[in-house]
Amino acid sequence: MIRVIIADDVQILRAGLRAVLAEDSEIEVVGEASNGKEAYEMSVKLKPDVVLMDMRMPGHDGGYGTRKIKDTLPDVKVLVLTTFDDKETVDRAISSGADGYILKEMDNSQILNSIRAVAGGINVFCDNVFRSIKKDVALQQDASNFDLTARETDILRLICDGADNKEIAAKLFLAEGTVRNSISRLLEKLGLKDRTQLAVFALKNNIV
Repeated sequence: MIRVIIADDVQILRAGLRAVLAEDSEIEVVGEASNGKEAYEMSVKLKPDVVLMDMRMPGHDGGYGTRKIKDTLPDVKVLVLTTFDDKETVDRAISSGADGYILKEMDNSQILNSIRAVAGGINVFCDNVFRSIKKDVALQQDASNFDLTARETDILRLICDGADNKEIAAKLFLAEGTVRNSISRLLEKLGLKDRTQLAVFALKNNIV
């Protein structure tokens, strides 16, 4: 069972999302929050698998909630579900650590599939957002300008598979701290900001 918290400041939208999620027997809504602070506090208490997070909410927005959840509860996945796909909002969500970003205009089946994918460790981004991220990465130098080690290449492949640091460490027989340091060096070497951009970079340059 995938346990979900819905974070949205509009009560009728939360009710609608709850009804949509009730269509899937493998998804259970365990709580509802009206802003990012409530979403974080509820996550600490309920330990959901996925938080369905709106970005623009009064008081403490989705960026705040996402960052607090990912800093404190890294195993909890945050899937942004919002109306906005402007660069500022997307950048804020991704820099806060969101595991996915989809729009409310998507079909119910797409929302359900996105929740299942994110719960399974796969980053999910709608087409508009993915193109925006890819465009940002395309502005960076390509892989042929860098001397990637075999370990760095393996780490990139596992990041694309949605593996977290603990899983990467286990598969490559490394310490978790070594993986963290390697990812930090990769980000610096490639001039990128986060794991999502690393994954897009690897796909764009046929590393995976």
